[in-house]
Amino acid sequence: MARRQAVVWNVALALGANVPGRQGSPQASLNYALRELVRVGGKIKALSKTYSTKPFGGSSQLSYLNAVVLIEIALPPAQLLRCLKSIERAAGRRTRVRNGPRPLDVDIIDFRNQRIGWSHGEVSRMRQRRLGEIIVPHPEIVKRTFVLVPLLEVAPHWVHPVLGIGGQRLLSRLGDWRRSVRAV
Repeated sequence: MARRQAVVWNVALALGANVPGRQGSPQASLNYALRELVRVGGKIKALSKTYSTKPFGGSSQLSYLNAVVLIEIALPPAQLLRCLKSIERAAGRRTRVRNGPRPLDVDIIDFRNQRIGWSHGEVSRMRQRRLGEIIVPHPEIVKRTFVLVPLLEVAPHWVHPVLGIGGQRLLSRLGDWRRSVRAV
């Protein structure tokens, strides 16, 4: 029996969209983001299924499509963030409404298993992130089933680099997530 090889990656990105943008449908926006990541030198190592998820915070907007991609890329964190924001703008993202509708959202979930932008000993990043500030892992990942479910599909042994807690345990803390996240 052949052994399954581990996926080698250095960056995990969460992709999301819930309204049409310049590329067309939300799914077209997600596909556009993947093409652009390859165009800037990223090598896609794994891609989760696409999941339909209810909007975060119970707001009345369309459901989101979400996925996680694991890539190898040589860009440093600040340059990667600028690249991702450029991809979002090219897809039509303009809004700055927190948790509002968007044609594309790309967040850095994990960057080489490092903690970036976290103060020493800090385990809670509830303050509002300033524009252009990098905080990795994303401070709200522990509350987001729509990120944890696809992340654990492609990286089942992922451990939060700040908390030292496995993703499966973080997901189990969120209760019955199956009501809000389903594969499409």
